[in-house]
Amino acid sequence: MEQELVNVKLNPEEWKLVAGLRDIPSSPLRDLMQEMMVALVDYVREPRCAEIQADGVPCETPAADCEQCLRVKELLFTLRRGIAKA
Repeated sequence: MEQELVNVKLNPEEWKLVAGLRDIPSSPLRDLMQEMMVALVDYVREPRCAEIQADGVPCETPAADCEQCLRVKELLFTLRRGIAKA
């Protein structure tokens, strides 16, 4: 499979994520990690607010404390706590 090259500028934290993903050896664990990361990014980017309209969310930002954004934050906190215990 031929890979498409992408030129983008990354800040140090973004590069740490990309480099970390690239350092994981090819394996079913890597495949699962990549699948989970894509799903997680999609979920956080579009939290599926009940109030969402065609022109966006009423609060204009996922930083607001609506019920769905609080669920997304709790999921992220749960993942972070789980990793910290590992």
